Amino acid sequence: MTLWPPGAATGTGSLPGTDPAEALRIVLGELPDLPFLPELPARGAGADLIGRGAALLTELPVEVYAGRWRLTGRPGRDLRRARELLERDLDTLHEQASEYEGSVKLQVAGPWTLAAGLELPLGGRALRDHGAAREISQALADGVRKHVADVAARLPHASVLLQLDEPSLPAVLAGRIRTDSGLYTYRSVEASTARAALAEIVEAVGVPVIVHCCASDVPLTLLREAGAAALAIDLALVTDLDPLGEAIDAGTAVVAGAADPRQPAPPSAEVANRIRDVWSRLGFPPALAAERVAVSPACGLAGASVSAARSLLAACRDAGRRLKDDAEA
Repeated sequence: MTLWPPGAATGTGSLPGTDPAEALRIVLGELPDLPFLPELPARGAGADLIGRGAALLTELPVEVYAGRWRLTGRPGRDLRRARELLERDLDTLHEQASEYEGSVKLQVAGPWTLAAGLELPLGGRALRDHGAAREISQALADGVRKHVADVAARLPHASVLLQLDEPSLPAVLAGRIRTDSGLYTYRSVEASTARAALAEIVEAVGVPVIVHCCASDVPLTLLREAGAAALAIDLALVTDLDPLGEAIDAGTAVVAGAADPRQPAPPSAEVANRIRDVWSRLGFPPALAAERVAVSPACGLAGASVSAARSLLAACRDAGRRLKDDAEA
């Protein structure tokens, strides 16, 4: 399965600023081969990772209480605002890219990051109640299915890819999510349970799914077994190459985070060399990198300036073209 054109580049998800039209112009201009629907957390509650993901939950309303998102009994102002922000983004996407032909990427918080981030009505993370975590997973599968269908209707010539953001997954599996007191941690989730929840969403959405996790202990094998078509990782944090090599050998693609957004944008040659180095150590032919790898920043760009974000995306774009040149040489 070909997810994107050879030598493509993309972004992780978030960008600076509060204007969705300007953010989309940057994305469509700098990343013509694999644009994404940008997230703008600077807009406040409802534009953040947890609020935006929770807004997609079917029949599981949420609200902001004491600065945190929590499950609640009925929809209210906070949920309405989150959904209005997303709707505005989708309208802007339609206005600017309705004739776009090619792959386009959406991002949404995954079920375990939501379970670790959402509070129960009486306190504590949803993660502590495995029944609540299961409900979140099911509600997310249905909500994301509808979200993907909505985007596909607005972009009739495009191929939609879904990215599940799971930054909390390694900590959930290892039992490292702390309670509010900080004195204890929630019990760990079994790998089979985590895999099943992710697989349910992969099956429900009907489009290729990328799972993103920028941690040092990403469960690559679990994600591949859950049906992920691609893995989005920070290359600098990968210490054990064997699971990555096994995933690629099995046909899984990679969104390679090869540019640190906390640093000034590096030359595109440097970004390409970081990918070439890992690829060489894995033992795969250079030509395969252009087909299987999309270049990206190592994580989101919400904390960067607009000019820095644009420069970093341009460096990733040009690095992808360098990989494509390798394949054609």
